[in-house]
Amino acid sequence: MSIDASIVPLSASAAGEPTVSVVVPVYNSEATLTELVMRLTAVLDRVARAHEVILVDDGSSDGSWSVILQLEQQFGTRGLRLMRNYGQHNALLAGIRAASYDVIVTLDDDLQNPPEEIPALLEGLTGGYRVVYGTPRKGQYAPGRGVATLITKMVVRHLLGFSAIKTISSFRAFHTELRDAFASYEGSFVSIDILLTWGTTRFGAVAVDHHPRAVGKSQYSYGRLIRHTIDMISSFSERPLQFASFLGLSAVVFGIAVLCYALGHFIFSPHTVEGFTFLASIIAIFAGIQLFVQGITGEYVSRIHFRVMDKPTYVLWSRKE
Repeated sequence: MSIDASIVPLSASAAGEPTVSVVVPVYNSEATLTELVMRLTAVLDRVARAHEVILVDDGSSDGSWSVILQLEQQFGTRGLRLMRNYGQHNALLAGIRAASYDVIVTLDDDLQNPPEEIPALLEGLTGGYRVVYGTPRKGQYAPGRGVATLITKMVVRHLLGFSAIKTISSFRAFHTELRDAFASYEGSFVSIDILLTWGTTRFGAVAVDHHPRAVGKSQYSYGRLIRHTIDMISSFSERPLQFASFLGLSAVVFGIAVLCYALGHFIFSPHTVEGFTFLASIIAIFAGIQLFVQGITGEYVSRIHFRVMDKPTYVLWSRKE
């Protein structure tokens, strides 16, 4: 891992070891939770002065919640249960807001992110970074999934201007104080990585192992991956609207050029088909103007959209139910 020389290292904890909250979004993972918590506890006992494990049940349809309740009794973990399946990042946000300690570590529930790599992420934070990703040395994905993920990251990086996109993963560690940057965020679509950029530009990465999925299959199909990318771009970027404005302006320019061509032929050539090119140019001009105006209007609508999204990010299930 290389560290930017312009970054001044943050002061370490006075006691040496950090306090750590681990947040795990859970969806239909009753078969892996017990092993995951056992391994997490063993690692955190060694590297953290104090720690907690928060398991967020994202509307599982299997026995995951029952397992979480058992783990609370056995290991002292904390369980949160969402009313329905809101999505991985929404579940993460619920856990992040419930975290109690100085550093938050997030990882998946499928054992592909080895808990034994957590010390590497924590060490990365001492080098001046505020967010450190565990980037797989070799990703264990289904055929074609790696290529699809790479293309998605390239598109998002270009449209959002997020330079850390090439290193992001669901295995991350960051300082808990960063959540203050998005404390008031209540939008229905959540991207933890984009929200973290609201609080810092100090992103780093360390190489970690990435194991094959032990049980089941990934919930991120190609369709969901594309949908997630579209939601991320449309919710956190104005680039599509700017593109619409550019497209409309280009149509106007094209229409004017066609009109000049039609007038030139009308004046200098007696063999021009009467009316056709002129009509085509007028249609192109007005269609372009409509797109251009819609793009400008969309710029303002997007700002309103960001401020009035009232759909809840998540709803917690009451412990009394």
